[in-house]
Amino acid sequence: MPRSIMRLATGAATVGCAALLALIFFGKDASHWSFDYAKLQSFKIIFLSIILEALPFLLIGVFISALLQSFVSDKLIQRLTPKNPIAGVLFGSLLGIVLPLCECGMIPIVRRLIRKGLPAYIGIIYIVAGPIINPVVFGATFAAFRTNKHLAYSRFYLAFAVAVTLGMILYYFMKRDPMKPEPEKHLHAHDHHHDHHDHHHHGHETGGSVLKKLADTPAHAAEEFFDMGKYLILGSLITALLQTLITRASLASVADHELLSHLFMMGFAYALSLCSTSDAFVAASFNNMFPPAALLSFLVFGPMLDLKNTLMMLAVFRKKFVLKFSLLIALLVLFGSILFDRLGIV
Repeated sequence: MPRSIMRLATGAATVGCAALLALIFFGKDASHWSFDYAKLQSFKIIFLSIILEALPFLLIGVFISALLQSFVSDKLIQRLTPKNPIAGVLFGSLLGIVLPLCECGMIPIVRRLIRKGLPAYIGIIYIVAGPIINPVVFGATFAAFRTNKHLAYSRFYLAFAVAVTLGMILYYFMKRDPMKPEPEKHLHAHDHHHDHHDHHHHGHETGGSVLKKLADTPAHAAEEFFDMGKYLILGSLITALLQTLITRASLASVADHELLSHLFMMGFAYALSLCSTSDAFVAASFNNMFPPAALLSFLVFGPMLDLKNTLMMLAVFRKKFVLKFSLLIALLVLFGSILFDRLGIV
């Protein structure tokens, strides 16, 4: 995304946020305005709910990323990373069980890990699988689908299958580094850090060294937060607009068509950009309208790829890679959901 467009979009999002905050406090006085005030209220609530839902996970993500930057060495990351591609794919697919985060908080962590030596394909698998294959989402999904445990189990089976397949494809066919070049100021800071490391490596175990790293952590976290936060705001703004415009009647019109129901629910999940800890309850509300296989597409595709997540990925990865990656996930989820339906798994 061009920097000029991103700056304008971020500025527009900031103005929109300021207007929404004004409406929160003075909304009652705006009821005589000529536009549809009910839709404006709905947009305001959706926008703020997305921001408030995602913000804690983004904060957790940038804080963990800052700790990784300060305390975890490149050599340690490289030593812990499985060398065998199959082990690496399984490692990335199941990492969410140990490090359960929403998709909003994963991208800064994965960016930091890849820059420290984690193979890109493992980090990208974690972005895909982590929001679904983790204990928090396990509990939320089974709570939402108490009467349809098969659909709940199918969500995790399909997510794991898609992650493993994607991981093997990336390992064998991804020849170019998918990351954007690091900004010049980061490179200078990184070089300075290594120079400092070379001169003082004998003092790493001292209390002063630990205190220095702790003191550096908030600065790293703040830098990551402002870098990722603008994409979260812009994605949330667009998502809230889409949610406000899409009606329940338009959902019902495609529910009876097998292929369209899958495609629509995948697009709906992409537009809604719900957190993976709460999307199961939204999917459950459509239980009597859409077939289980279409709900499965919603439950798997949304956490793997949504609008705000795409914008955040564009800040980290190359545009061509994000496009190919998005299309590949869509095809794998669509094919997998239909296959699960034909095999009677879901």
